[in-house]
Amino acid sequence: MMSALDSPRGETIRVEVLLVADCANRQLALDRLQRALTEVDMSNIAITTRIIADEAEAERAGFTGSPTILIDGRDPFAEPSAATTAAACRIYHGPNGPSGAPTVEQLKQALRSTRAAD
Repeated sequence: MMSALDSPRGETIRVEVLLVADCANRQLALDRLQRALTEVDMSNIAITTRIIADEAEAERAGFTGSPTILIDGRDPFAEPSAATTAAACRIYHGPNGPSGAPTVEQLKQALRSTRAAD
């Protein structure tokens, strides 16, 4: 039987949060992400975090602002207009206006899409 963290091909879904040091939205993003994982029956997936220290590292990581949530190495919230990398804050657009992190519903959709695509 396949567990919630395994894809149909038997691979594990990876979730990583990229942050700048002292990110004001760190806890908001992590709390919403953990809640979304729980609500889609993927609470056994470990969330890793990585601090982006400078512009050079931001460029290498394809980092478009803090927090950036990667699911299997992909930013499901990437916007073509925000393709510039930056070691700065990031704004997410949700149904209630701008926020420092995706909503739980947006995260759940991204997780479901990743699981379905695998």
